[in-house]
Amino acid sequence: MLSRFSTAALAATLSLAASGAMAGAGDYAFEPVNPEMKKGDDVTLALRLTNKRTGKPVPDAVIFRTRVDMAPDGMAEMESDVTPLPSNEPGIYVFKTDLSMAGRYQVTLSAKVQGEPDTVNGKVIIKATK
Repeated sequence: MLSRFSTAALAATLSLAASGAMAGAGDYAFEPVNPEMKKGDDVTLALRLTNKRTGKPVPDAVIFRTRVDMAPDGMAEMESDVTPLPSNEPGIYVFKTDLSMAGRYQVTLSAKVQGEPDTVNGKVIIKATK
């Protein structure tokens, strides 16, 4: 039979172990592979998804929502279509989009990461130049 102290210590240890082992949706981040590119049609945009705790790329995420617009420059209505493309590098997610004018664009993404019950959401700013 465990003493009260032993029971409390065991409960605290199990609680800490469980909370440390589980990542959350906030433990992931999207970042641009190239934060600046030339404006144009059919621009290839590559984003990296990493685990912030480990710094490692996160492969095999399912990106189910993407949006590219000019919200950072006050023109959220300037939205471009986004088409996913195949990637040969784990943790790199590639898209085709139009960056029709110079300025800052916001890429908004929602993804499911294997083993993570919550949706991972991210916003990435890229700059299109002339």
